[in-house]
Amino acid sequence: MFDIGFTELILIGVVALIVIGPERLPKVARTAGHLYGRMQRYVSSVKSDISHEIQLDEMRRVGQDFKASVESAVSGIEQQATAVDDYLRDEASSVTKVVAAMAVTEGERPVTEPAMKQIEMEQAQQQSLPLDEPDQNTVTSTPSAVVETAPAESAGKPP
Repeated sequence: MFDIGFTELILIGVVALIVIGPERLPKVARTAGHLYGRMQRYVSSVKSDISHEIQLDEMRRVGQDFKASVESAVSGIEQQATAVDDYLRDEASSVTKVVAAMAVTEGERPVTEPAMKQIEMEQAQQQSLPLDEPDQNTVTSTPSAVVETAPAESAGKPP
């Protein structure tokens, strides 16, 4: 730290022995050691406090970045939800217009329950996906050997 060599320490010790005297030198050395230890503990506590504050500051920045990214994702989702809502409203209004036009062409006749079921069936057929068809890319395994077992006869009872 101060780049003090062995010869400098011997010189400091000889000067301290002459100035302080041999009776008080051990007490002064002990006190200097205690003060040096306190100083080291104080410096290490300051270093740990500073590093702790730096970590807290980094955590705050990460939290703010995360909050900003979540808010941007929420705004994107809200925009998409608004677009879907507008699309569905347009589709509902067009369906209402079609129903109104059908009512006009059919002479304001009320739609009966069987007619509604027929319309729903037609829409379901138009919107259905071929989910029940097997996948052409999968390999179906067929059993290579079939093992048949004879029914077990109960002991003590004739068939």
